[in-house]
Amino acid sequence: MERLKIYYELTKPGIVFSNTLAVVAGAFLAGSVTHWMSFSAFLGVVLGTALIIASACVINNYTDRGIDAKMARTKHRPLVNGRVSGAAALTYGVVLGVLGFGLLIIFTNLLTLTLGLLAYVVYTLLYGLSKRASEHGTLVGSIAGALPPVAGYTAITNRLDVAALLLFVVWAAWQMAHFYSIAIFRRAEYRSAGVPILTVTRGVQPAKEQIVIYVAAYLVAIFELTVAGYVGLTFLVVMAAIGAIWLGLAIRLLLTRGEAREVSNARRLFGFSLVTLLVMCSMIAAGGFLP
Repeated sequence: MERLKIYYELTKPGIVFSNTLAVVAGAFLAGSVTHWMSFSAFLGVVLGTALIIASACVINNYTDRGIDAKMARTKHRPLVNGRVSGAAALTYGVVLGVLGFGLLIIFTNLLTLTLGLLAYVVYTLLYGLSKRASEHGTLVGSIAGALPPVAGYTAITNRLDVAALLLFVVWAAWQMAHFYSIAIFRRAEYRSAGVPILTVTRGVQPAKEQIVIYVAAYLVAIFELTVAGYVGLTFLVVMAAIGAIWLGLAIRLLLTRGEAREVSNARRLFGFSLVTLLVMCSMIAAGGFLP
């Protein structure tokens, strides 16, 4: 049982869960557009993407084990404290990836498979390299994180259109604001680990400014989903209300002075970003079916 728990932990279940919700949201939005949904394609993209994300997280755990050992929140991960060997983790990651991509090949389409491969390469390779070399590593990582809802959408529609583009922008903007709030209250840990994230290279204030910009971009993309006719006014009202609160917290953080208060408000912003994500996934999934 303990062994199963270790392998479960290696997959970063929080990331797998949140991204799988994004896939489901994208697929249901697609279903509202096409007025029909293949159950096999839906099941294939949900399970396949979940396995691919789990695989990418295991590989990321392996490549980041040196960094993780220097950070308080990650120093107890299985590969850091030796609860599992590097060879076992890599084998596990490869098996998960083969299963995940196999499901995409069998049950979805070439476009969705391509998006899955792109996300995998970006996260496991490009993000892993860029976050060690540049403050823009976060932006690279957001590309991979913004593709799951698009994959959910294309698995049903087999096309890239305005809705797919807007889903990508919504998730990318959400991630950047979410990640930079973490970068503020985990700044000391990133510095000690030698990760050149924005708060380490240029300080907290630029990160606070970027958060406001990305939350604003998120709201514009949410608005455009309604303007383009993919979701109804119910979606817009709910998401505008949630977005306004999120933007207000971001502006409050921007105007905050003093490290202790910045950390406190960044944590509050981070917490609300998770609420925003859950509401966003629910409303995007249902928005096309609501008035």
